[in-house]
Amino acid sequence: MNNSVQPKFYTVEVGDSTFTILERYHSLKPIGSGAQGIVCAACDTVTQTNVAIKKLSRPFQNVTHAKRAYREFVLMDLVNHKNIIGLLNVFTPQRSLEDFQDVYLVMELMDANLCQVINMDLDHDRMSYLLYQILCGIKHLHSAGIIHRDLKPSNIVVKSDCTLKILDFGLARTQGTGFMMTPYVVTRYYRAPEVILGMGYKENVDIWSVGCIMAELIRGAVMFPGSDHIDQWNKIIEQLGTPSKEFMQRLQPTVRNYVENRPRYAGYNFDRLFPDVIFPQDSTEHPGLRASMARDLLSKMLVVDPEKRISVDEALMHPYIHVWYDESEVNGVSVHVGEAHVPAPQPYDHTVDEQEHTVDEWKDLIYNAVITYGKKEKKKSAMQNGAPNNDDMMTDGATNSSQNRCR
Repeated sequence: MNNSVQPKFYTVEVGDSTFTILERYHSLKPIGSGAQGIVCAACDTVTQTNVAIKKLSRPFQNVTHAKRAYREFVLMDLVNHKNIIGLLNVFTPQRSLEDFQDVYLVMELMDANLCQVINMDLDHDRMSYLLYQILCGIKHLHSAGIIHRDLKPSNIVVKSDCTLKILDFGLARTQGTGFMMTPYVVTRYYRAPEVILGMGYKENVDIWSVGCIMAELIRGAVMFPGSDHIDQWNKIIEQLGTPSKEFMQRLQPTVRNYVENRPRYAGYNFDRLFPDVIFPQDSTEHPGLRASMARDLLSKMLVVDPEKRISVDEALMHPYIHVWYDESEVNGVSVHVGEAHVPAPQPYDHTVDEQEHTVDEWKDLIYNAVITYGKKEKKKSAMQNGAPNNDDMMTDGATNSSQNRCR
């Protein structure tokens, strides 16, 4: 018989939402909301740290929400890098699959997202360091077989000491946005041409997004603010020029027909798009951090044809970025506790993106994933504290017996 006590929960109203959370988390304050859920800042009384708690928004209301919730949890549990938001805990207050309704993800708390940083006057040192960290995070995702395709300032968070983390994992394979699709509410300003046009893509699809973010940090305004997919494409070619016939030949016939019948644009050179006057002063500490180098990097990232765009590895070696290069940050995986490094993550199972299940089947998968996470964390905690392994130990709250101890 196990004498462990059930973890205790309490309920609190946060804005328009009700949070039923573990007693260890106190002083909840809303800090953001979106299609996928509501996020609160809180104090973790066990670790004496500030955390962010995300309540997934009605994860079982339909198949799309349920699949998205499962994918987000699986990916957060898979990746482990200092430039990707860390998963600290997962729990549900419900004690059985039948009652299961709510999923709470506990993550590291950051100070702001990149949208707020865009309005600040950054020097070259800070700007290039932020970009370096984005590239490190992307490289780690790619090592797990995850191509983001939807990087944007709102999904990148920073701390006041200039440390940066990527907050989400982008589009699932089955969520691609074809050029002729009905427009829907989503920020497409940072989407690469190959995504907009429904083409095939490779890892450097994410480099385009980094280029758009870099351009916005410099200009203080969105580079390609399209109102829909077609307008997005027009904004791109008006500034960068109509791509080559070779590029056009790789388009689907209906898309190619539209694109080839658009007016032809010569585009502008990068000296005109990014004149010296809009850059900060050249760095006195690092010779590579100057307007000409920043502009050169932009000219290599903001290339419409992905066959001619630089790769993530090449961007990390560029003089404007390489000044910060650290092998352990670029190729290593930092464990969130301590300074140890572990091998690259197991590849992401992309069959998740293609799976078709009913809401109840997704619910079962998510419930079991939460249970499995809890068992893994309890075993880890037991090993660290010298306690015996107990396969019956479940995650806080997601349990069908009284086998928990909230430490």
